[in-house]
Amino acid sequence: MRFGPAALRYFLDTEYNGWGGALLSLALVPDHGEELYLTLDWQGPLEAWVERNVVPYLDAVPESFVSPRMNRADAARTIAHYLAGDPDPLIVADWPEDIALFNALLVTGPGVMAEVPALKCQFVALAGFSTAANSNVPHNALHDARSLRDHILSLE
Repeated sequence: MRFGPAALRYFLDTEYNGWGGALLSLALVPDHGEELYLTLDWQGPLEAWVERNVVPYLDAVPESFVSPRMNRADAARTIAHYLAGDPDPLIVADWPEDIALFNALLVTGPGVMAEVPALKCQFVALAGFSTAANSNVPHNALHDARSLRDHILSLE
């Protein structure tokens, strides 16, 4: 089963402060090659579940991925730089809000967006599969995106 064209796919996962809340982290894990993991700064209180189950694991990644929290504009520019060499990226997610948060992050101001290549987003509904339940570090965007990639590759 192939979920997208032969173009390089980037498996997306995000962590955020509850439904409609601030984006806390984002990962793009390609079929092969360099991964991207960002953590963002946020203001305001955290939902209790997020404070217990997400925030303690934001930096539970290989040391090379740990970095200071970024503001939204810097995160958008980092994504644009990361995707710049790919003329036809496909962003794949198993949760619609991940795609919504990813796309919203690319908007950096009124009528302004990060300069990303033309990209496609694909939502894949995976009945009975949970990225967090199959992740090495549940509710960490990098590990969950890796879990999604590995699961989809196993189906192909």
